[in-house]
Amino acid sequence: MAHRTDLDLELEERRRVLDAWVSTRRRIAALEAEAAELLVKQIAIHDADVSSSPFHREAIYRSMIAEFSASGHLPKGSVEFAFADARALESHLPAVRAAFASGSISSAHVREIARASALVDEAIRNRKVEPAVMELFETAVLVIAEQDTAARTRAHARQVAAALVGETLVDRHRRAAEERCVTVKSLDDGLALLTAVLPEWIATAISDRLSRMTREVVRARNDREIVPEPWWFEAEAEGLTPEDFALDDPSFDPYVDGVIPGADGDTFATDPEVEHFPADARTWAQVEADLLADLLLTADPSAANGDGLGSIQARVQVTVAATTLSGLDDQPAELDGHGPLDPDIARELAGRHTGWTRLFLDSTGMVVETDTYTPTEGMRRFLRARDRHCRFPGCRMPVHRCDIDHNHDHAKGGKTRLDNLSHFCRAHHILKHPDVPDPHRWTAQQEKDGSVTWHSPLGRDYSDPPPRRVMFV
Repeated sequence: MAHRTDLDLELEERRRVLDAWVSTRRRIAALEAEAAELLVKQIAIHDADVSSSPFHREAIYRSMIAEFSASGHLPKGSVEFAFADARALESHLPAVRAAFASGSISSAHVREIARASALVDEAIRNRKVEPAVMELFETAVLVIAEQDTAARTRAHARQVAAALVGETLVDRHRRAAEERCVTVKSLDDGLALLTAVLPEWIATAISDRLSRMTREVVRARNDREIVPEPWWFEAEAEGLTPEDFALDDPSFDPYVDGVIPGADGDTFATDPEVEHFPADARTWAQVEADLLADLLLTADPSAANGDGLGSIQARVQVTVAATTLSGLDDQPAELDGHGPLDPDIARELAGRHTGWTRLFLDSTGMVVETDTYTPTEGMRRFLRARDRHCRFPGCRMPVHRCDIDHNHDHAKGGKTRLDNLSHFCRAHHILKHPDVPDPHRWTAQQEKDGSVTWHSPLGRDYSDPPPRRVMFV
């Protein structure tokens, strides 16, 4: 009988804890489904009350929300979302309802699916698509939801809904854009919450630009020390000479005594009598907030600046069919990592930007080639189009913030080929670094179908399937 080492026992305990945690999470999801079923029953009671007193519809609804909010110690908005999800499960999402009851998806998954299903439900009620389309929507969405995170389910569900409904999405986006606004809500301690409701592509570009500017500020502050200008700065600019500073003291030499930089160097920066500005110790979030305030308060918008498209200095990745780009149709484009994009916006961005990559797709919509495929930049462009985000299961970090990694280490014979390259964000990339101790180091392997299998230190395998661009044609 083989002797079990301390490491074997440690790994076994870690696996046991992990399995128990996963099992508990499934039971929690099942209990959340039971809670949703109770809300379904309450909705029936609510509807009956409204039928008997239709003129008090709003009061009946507000009373119900207040009752559940107070009893459950939950915010009003959370209770309203919970009731909306329960109504969607009861009215048009039977398959999602069953998956929720089994514990295979969480309430977060249900929330994203229910929101995306509203587009399909609206099209069915307006008789633009057949009722059977909702069943197709559920089937396609659950394939991802039962195997992936709520965040990825959100993007996938929106893509499926857009593909099934078609141009209705364009009209929906244009109507929604009319609701853009900025609001301010006072908080405690002299703070306030500034909320901007914007088209998604604009919000994404703003966030990316702020992140890039913040990165440069944080990087630069470590390279230099900011000190105030010396007292003689303005005088020297007005043409005064060193002799003008010491008329009453012939022995005084401003160059030697350290008030004016001379041949012996600038002693001003090291003078202990001079007040220096403190080092910039702001956090990343604080720098980002300060930059946002600076940009908004110092910018001078005018008609000369156009509609803003030409001044965006940020990165967004958009995929659009050639027929849509040329105006032959109005099928939705895709804002990679987020969801559908109004084709007019995609065409406007394409006309003002020179960095677009033309892609060739096969009949299923999968990227198979770029127009300038070379062993270097061409490969990188192909990988950006293929991966779209970090290839660790559940991670949605966009590719322009990720590293291209050799799944099989290049130093150990791994080749620089498309089937051995993937985008990993820095947090997940370092999981594979050789300086990570063996009991905690991960490995990754790309499969023939394009999926990436991660092998954990506990001996578990986690697979990330290749992103799909088109679900229905």
